[in-house]
Amino acid sequence: MHQVERALFDIRRGLPVLLRDADGPCLVHPLESLDDTNLATLAERPDAPSLVLSRHRLARLGHPIDADGARLALTPALCRDTRRLNALAFGLDRVEALPELHPAGQAERAALALMRRALLIPAALTTRIADDERPGIEARLASGELLAVGAAEASRLLDAAPGMLRRVSEARIPLAEATESRFILFREPDGLREHVAIIIGEAEHWPSAVPLRLHSACLTGDLFASLRCDCGEQLRNAVAEIAALGGGVLLYLAQEGRGIGLANKLRAYTLQDAGLDTVDADQALGFGEDERRYAVAVDMLAALAIRRVQLLTNNPVKIAALTDGGIEVAERQALYGRLTEQNYRYLHAKAHRAGHLLDEVLGDHRESGRA
Repeated sequence: MHQVERALFDIRRGLPVLLRDADGPCLVHPLESLDDTNLATLAERPDAPSLVLSRHRLARLGHPIDADGARLALTPALCRDTRRLNALAFGLDRVEALPELHPAGQAERAALALMRRALLIPAALTTRIADDERPGIEARLASGELLAVGAAEASRLLDAAPGMLRRVSEARIPLAEATESRFILFREPDGLREHVAIIIGEAEHWPSAVPLRLHSACLTGDLFASLRCDCGEQLRNAVAEIAALGGGVLLYLAQEGRGIGLANKLRAYTLQDAGLDTVDADQALGFGEDERRYAVAVDMLAALAIRRVQLLTNNPVKIAALTDGGIEVAERQALYGRLTEQNYRYLHAKAHRAGHLLDEVLGDHRESGRA
């Protein structure tokens, strides 16, 4: 396992990681797991740590920037205030006055990439290591207590690793909507995410443009039939439609909450209950409007020798991603779930903020007088 992949597990456990860039070593602490004791220790350093936030979060705070993110020079008092730091990182309120902002450098950008890949809030505290601290840091590295990774390598975590996806296992799984189905599990190189290709019917009987659905995992909708989204119904409708078309493939991708993970998705739901739409809620947490990556889907299709598809989707981004990956999208077919009072705001935001093709279903809703 590469060092950066091991570092992801430390980050998820709340442990600091050492990043190396041209400016020297930089210790990165995930903000999500810092408590008062950790902060008090950091506040005692000769140089106070910096808070690193993404450009999405800064825009929600009323401070848009051109860089990917920025570091905020913290005062000792602010460094000791866990509540205030958390409010800066993922609170609702805008802030008129922020600590001094500096565009994110290589280490700060790498810190944000680590947090995103680890499915944590994209916010971290960073501290530069002074010369007199280096012997102690080297001793911690030698003992294995601390991991060091290159900032450049960490920054590439969000990029795909072409050809590195591993086919792990498979089994026949008859489904209610498609009794002739087989599941094939694929694992990403760092081991954090597993994706499933659901093979419906026999490949020799498939249409020349293979019916295909890319479905991002949604625990609340797929398993518990949440009314906040239409994901569960889209999933089951997709399986039934692919079977009716003569068979094809559904790729079930481990990209919960448009790629931000279940913990952050639940945080976003809480922000939505306070009045934000789904896009603004994700951005308030520091994420972009859609953090998903579809290169893994291209790799799965390559492993299945599929190059031409009929795509079941309302999302033009998926069409573009497959096309860019060398997959011919011969046709698009709309796929809807049931519209409810609970999911109308969500679908409206997807259509009007993220460009999803939902005019037909949302038009029906407006005509019914329920909008």
